[in-house]
Amino acid sequence: MAGLWYTRVVSTESTAGEPPSGAHDGAQRLRVLVPMRWGDMDAYGHVNNVQIVRMLEEARIAAFGPPGGTGASGAEPLVPLFSEVAVGTLALVVEHRVRYLRPLDYRNVPAQVDVWVSGLKAAALTLDYVVHDPVEKHECARATTQLAFVDESSGRLMRLTEEQRTRLAPYVGPGLFSR
Repeated sequence: MAGLWYTRVVSTESTAGEPPSGAHDGAQRLRVLVPMRWGDMDAYGHVNNVQIVRMLEEARIAAFGPPGGTGASGAEPLVPLFSEVAVGTLALVVEHRVRYLRPLDYRNVPAQVDVWVSGLKAAALTLDYVVHDPVEKHECARATTQLAFVDESSGRLMRLTEEQRTRLAPYVGPGLFSR
């Protein structure tokens, strides 16, 4: 029971089996369990839209690690990306886009969030997510987040390294939103 209260990666899923929503190729998706908090509810008993964005952040950190040099050590992410950037490198959110499909009702079990890489550019990456009701399994939200690595001292964009691209390659798949 204690494991239900922690955000954690529970599996990678290939689209060869039962695909997470939005998957159309052989890329792997990371499925992360993200706890819902009592205080996340709005007046209608649904998880508030702002809290959905917080849940996306929790899924991103569980899957790819907290930015290097932040927080204390804990569970290793499945795909260490942000946790292994050089000191002085910031992983900054450039843009969020969320499409709310159905209300996510508060439950005392974690929501399921599928996350994958939908775009790799020279100095940016895009992650896509699908938030599922943990009991009824329907999609509640689809989202995308564009991030960039920035040198803290100069404020300049930093290119993704070849090692980072190789590490992310198995998780690259189609995006949920057309650009």
